Amino acid sequence: MSSKIIPVEEFDYIVFGGTGDLAERKLIPALYRRLADGQIVGESRIIGAARGEMSDEEYRKFANDALNEHVGKDELDPAVVKTFLGNLYYRSIDAMSDRGWQELKDLLGDYEKVRAFYLAVGPSIFGNIAEQLHKFGMIRERSRLVIEKPIGKDLKSAEALNESVGKYFKEEQIFRIDHYLGKETVQNLMALRFANTIYEPIWNSAHIDHVQITAAETLGVEARGNYYDTAGAIRDMVQNHLLQLLCLVAMEPPPSNDANAVRDEKLKVLRSLRPITGDKVMTETVRGQYKEGASKGKAVPGYLDEIDNKTSDTETFVAIKAQIDNWRWANVPFYLRTGKRLPERVSEIIIQFKPVPHNIFSEVVGSKSANRLIIRLQPNESVQQVIMIKDPGPGGMRLRQVALDMQFEEQFDTRAPDAYERLLLDVIRGNQTLFMRRDEVAAAWEWIDPIIEAWDTHSHECEEYIAGSWGPFSSVALLAGDNRKWIQTKV
Repeated sequence: MSSKIIPVEEFDYIVFGGTGDLAERKLIPALYRRLADGQIVGESRIIGAARGEMSDEEYRKFANDALNEHVGKDELDPAVVKTFLGNLYYRSIDAMSDRGWQELKDLLGDYEKVRAFYLAVGPSIFGNIAEQLHKFGMIRERSRLVIEKPIGKDLKSAEALNESVGKYFKEEQIFRIDHYLGKETVQNLMALRFANTIYEPIWNSAHIDHVQITAAETLGVEARGNYYDTAGAIRDMVQNHLLQLLCLVAMEPPPSNDANAVRDEKLKVLRSLRPITGDKVMTETVRGQYKEGASKGKAVPGYLDEIDNKTSDTETFVAIKAQIDNWRWANVPFYLRTGKRLPERVSEIIIQFKPVPHNIFSEVVGSKSANRLIIRLQPNESVQQVIMIKDPGPGGMRLRQVALDMQFEEQFDTRAPDAYERLLLDVIRGNQTLFMRRDEVAAAWEWIDPIIEAWDTHSHECEEYIAGSWGPFSSVALLAGDNRKWIQTKV
């Protein structure tokens, strides 16, 4: 975090689904931390809204319990907690009727400050909430609407969802949140590329062999089984998180850091992705589903044992070989991989450079490996540049591979802020740089839809993999066919 804290202007944050899991684990702790750091000032309020009946005091107790559960004890200052809880309110609202909406309007009053409506609810009622906000006259010029994924299950449903909220909110008022984009290392990817002269000249097919993007989880579907079985890994992770990371790696330098300038370049990448259709789906994509195995030394059930549908063919693992058809990235594959019940919880981007064009060293000095850049999103956010050096000591020239390692918490001696902390206040600032634009969502689905259709058409069944492994054997073969392999880094 910067040592200079710049407060945001006063606001009202209205969280629909204010008693849900996301509010409890992420939103309430994130807003508390921003208050503790001095970024929230004045009469800013947080208003929870949900169907259940609850008084303001009961909601404050709910929030206090959330802080005690999800915020470190060393971060809980009693005076700050008291101030924070004093700014919390609650209104019982039914999204499908008029119940409670007038009471919310009365609470908001006529104050001229930013109103951020956060929809931490199922996407099926996004349109209903937007309509009710319009009906009761709560949408103003400085209002914002924040929506979470999933934004549709395909292009058609995504367009319908965007249209349902777009009737009442302008595009510049809509913030489609992807928490991956709020991570410090993701933003540092742009700084690495566009604020350092050493990388941009070699950020192209002449110097880069390939790119690997991995988002691995050790957990299974847990309590998300009903949602996950209708989405699968490709809708839950690839269409949004992984494609957004790919865009940040591959985009051209924007003319400025303006939100639309950045998103224009990301859109160009999505539109340059080579379609994967027909028979190509069998050779360029992998689907997997975990079966029983072990995780962290404990036996864990298979996917089918965690859900109600015992015949489900939903994928819990996806690997894709993506190609970008433009001059910068011609013939540079981007390997995307995500899965549940894998050995490690890790999200990272690996830029694998090409080997030196001429080797002056003999084979006896040791193996020679090409340089790589490792951008770790989680855990232990870091940036590593892997290079070759001489092994210290006498006895002649011996080469070894080492990492120039920059760990964020060690370097800056501070807690790495949660992604939601930045994103929640970017909404108040009106900064959409780290949020998806409507045409980005559409372009991503336009690339993903044919893959899903081809899976269905070609009966591309899920390949089983043992929980605790790195996925199906076919994911290894996906790279082996190109004489490459997945790079496993130390977590």
